[in-house]
Amino acid sequence: MSNACLSPILCLDIGSGTQDVLLYFPDREIENCPKLVLPTPAKIMAANIRAATAERRAVHLTGHNMGGGFSPAMRAHVAAGLPFSCTRAAAFSVADDLDALQKSGVTIRDDAPEGALTLLAADFDPAWWARALDTLGLPRPGLVAACAQDHGFHPGRSNRRGRFVLWEKLLHEASGLPETMLYENVPACFTRLIDLQKSIGGGPVADTGAAAVLGALFEPELRQRSMTRGFTLVNLGNSHTVAFLVHQDRIFGVYEHHTGLLDAERLWDHLARFRRGLLSFEEVFDDRGHGAMHLPLPDEAGGFADTVVIGPRRHMLAGFSAEFPAPGGDMMLTGSFGLVEGLRRQGRLAPNA
Repeated sequence: MSNACLSPILCLDIGSGTQDVLLYFPDREIENCPKLVLPTPAKIMAANIRAATAERRAVHLTGHNMGGGFSPAMRAHVAAGLPFSCTRAAAFSVADDLDALQKSGVTIRDDAPEGALTLLAADFDPAWWARALDTLGLPRPGLVAACAQDHGFHPGRSNRRGRFVLWEKLLHEASGLPETMLYENVPACFTRLIDLQKSIGGGPVADTGAAAVLGALFEPELRQRSMTRGFTLVNLGNSHTVAFLVHQDRIFGVYEHHTGLLDAERLWDHLARFRRGLLSFEEVFDDRGHGAMHLPLPDEAGGFADTVVIGPRRHMLAGFSAEFPAPGGDMMLTGSFGLVEGLRRQGRLAPNA
């Protein structure tokens, strides 16, 4: 175990609506570790852009590739006839095709126009977090770990299809072990995660879906259940819904769709067929989702009959035969707990830490 992991670990799950934060002390009970649920950086960016629009002021972005949830505010700013510019690095927050971005009215330039409001594009701002921790009287972490969703950069290919390669590699090349998706070396296509890792100082990063599975397995009861029978884990996020077939700490199947395109009945039907291996990739992809796939399903998993639901939109499945656990005592921090669980499984934390 490294000396860094004897110090507090700052764990962040950066979603489309909230960023869910855990300052994890390996020598404390999880209930005594500080926790925060804050607006995601993209929401803060959108609010700043809307304020500049109201003031009729130009906007210039610097920084990195971050979550692009502020794109509607940017488009509204341009539609109002106001200048919007960004550095090349920051431009990838809102588009992979920079030529198309410039045709939409956004200028790519290194310097800010005179009088423009300059905003930092970043999923993690080290200076902001240093001030926040100091203000709260909390120590600086020895390690920062973070997760976010990254569609990836796939030139000439559908981002929905390209992202699903992430899950195909997990199942076919990594034996379905979710801790393999807590990256020290990020695959080159995941440009957002690469920039996030740079921002946090080189610590491990993961996709939010993998962190959600690890967060469920952080909960002792679910971890024990996975060893005796399988369950279907559903992470109903603000933007994406991801489901996993979990058995003996492994993932045997993955389903991913866009939450806004689903209603409860259709999602429940998809899950029923997914757990039986009867939902095809093509059906989900043609429905504007990402896809579905599975390995041969073991009989010992019992048909993955239990449905365990987490995520901020979990209420969608209220009234169905589902469970709504709170891993670590706080469902919103499931992904952050998952980062801790991933570090344990990689041997970077003691098993009982």
